[in-house]
Amino acid sequence: MATPDVLTIETPAGIVRATTGPRRTDAVVFELHGAMRGSVHVTGTQHPYYWDQFTAVRACLGPVDAFETTAPDEALPRLARGHSGYHGSLTRYPGDYGDLPDVSVYPLSTAAGNEPTPKAAATLTAVLRACADAVAQRDGLPLILDASRLRKTPGLLRFLNWAAAHANSEAARYAEESQTAARELKAAVSLWWTIARLFTTRPHPVLLPMLADDNGSLARLVNVLEWKAPYCFERAAEERARAEKFRAEVASLRTQQQRGRSRRRGAEAYPGTREKV
Repeated sequence: MATPDVLTIETPAGIVRATTGPRRTDAVVFELHGAMRGSVHVTGTQHPYYWDQFTAVRACLGPVDAFETTAPDEALPRLARGHSGYHGSLTRYPGDYGDLPDVSVYPLSTAAGNEPTPKAAATLTAVLRACADAVAQRDGLPLILDASRLRKTPGLLRFLNWAAAHANSEAARYAEESQTAARELKAAVSLWWTIARLFTTRPHPVLLPMLADDNGSLARLVNVLEWKAPYCFERAAEERARAEKFRAEVASLRTQQQRGRSRRRGAEAYPGTREKV
């Protein structure tokens, strides 16, 4: 039997030792000792910006994946001299520039929903980061990522299909608002010049507020419409690009799904699915 790995983590609260248990199909669980007690659950996950790429690892406070299962309060990690359990997670993923990975920390909180002290937050983050780094450097990481992709793909496909449809709907709405604003702008400018010519030939105090750039005036409406039409046009283009990105990610995930099925034929069945790993 392989000897469990032990991490020695320096934190503001003191030394924390994290011992790995047996690797599950798609996760590693660390048992914490020293300045913290409890456990950290590390699994593979998708890149935060490229949802079809399973290149990230996520470390969650507690014995389970906090994004899928809520651990009971008594199972949450806590500081050795404290009584509050803590929620939170950290995602480690490849950076866009250089070899150094990026990390994002999901909001940390006590079991009661309160913000941890700066010292506690720094300690929790250090432990999560060390556990995530350790799993990211394992030889078995590809197996963990592949099993996580297999487990999460059906839910991601449902979400991405919904997101693509929603983005298409938003693109259509913004495009219509842009066209409406452009028509209203043309009419408002024409009216402003009509009033300006009338004011020039027959000055009257009632006409002046409509020409001045004041709240509720025709001039202010023109300014707003001049901004609104191109803004909505740009938002429509952004939403169309988002929809296209989501559709591309759906296609990529489906392709990976098919390749994975072919590669796993005859392998051990993955618990909770009809597929194999």
